[in-house]
Amino acid sequence: MTKFDGKNVLITGCASGIGRLMALKIASRGGHVIMWDINLPGMEAVREQLGRWGFDSSAYRCDISDRLAIQAAADQVLTEHGGIDVLINNAGVVSGKPLLEVSDETIQRTFDINTLSLFWTTRAFLPGMIDRNVGHIVTIASAGGIIGVPRLADYSASKFAAVGFDDSLRVELKRLGHHGVRTTVVCPFYIKTGMFEGVKTRFPWLLPILEPEDAANQIVNAIEKNKHRLIMPPFAYITYPGRLLPTPVFDWLASFVGINNSMDDFEGRHSST
Repeated sequence: MTKFDGKNVLITGCASGIGRLMALKIASRGGHVIMWDINLPGMEAVREQLGRWGFDSSAYRCDISDRLAIQAAADQVLTEHGGIDVLINNAGVVSGKPLLEVSDETIQRTFDINTLSLFWTTRAFLPGMIDRNVGHIVTIASAGGIIGVPRLADYSASKFAAVGFDDSLRVELKRLGHHGVRTTVVCPFYIKTGMFEGVKTRFPWLLPILEPEDAANQIVNAIEKNKHRLIMPPFAYITYPGRLLPTPVFDWLASFVGINNSMDDFEGRHSST
């Protein structure tokens, strides 16, 4: 099992949402949380809360859409902390617009943050994990990374890439004999963090919009248990065998359960993400 006690745990996107909740939960389990976010005041608020609880943590402002900023922050972390034991790539963005309404710059930013940052953070910290033959790389992807959704072409494509990144990295590490370095990919349905404000679900008992506390608990527990893959809620696992159906049937099923119109009333986070 991956125990957090005494470990350096770096989490991107810590100023709010699931990142903030994971930071609180991991610190309570003994991990030294190292936070990265572009929102420095938000991170400092989390750090202050942890301090009131008696937990030490570190915060670094980092724009993970910028490869050079990632490298600079990683160099500082390695110098000051000596290595990362658990890397949780959590930060993400969504535009929520039809393909022809998304600007070129927004599409680029989506892939810079949701996909390319995975490469830059992992390449920065993986060598140390390999040298110690211990470590854990966590990719917070999305159920939108296993099924495409209208108004999420850029987001889904970036998250499909994130799932592929984890799949390839997992088997590559095994192939090269680095069995002490684990990976976990997380594919949640919508979570009530504000990022997907306005989304809806047709059958809440089947495909509920997830509560942040419950989602964060499931993710932290999955990391501790070295689960390769966590998909939330369980019904979303049907996507895999569903792919064996003829495409028109699969599309009809996705429409019937409400996936294809889930973004119709999307508003998104009303403040800066």
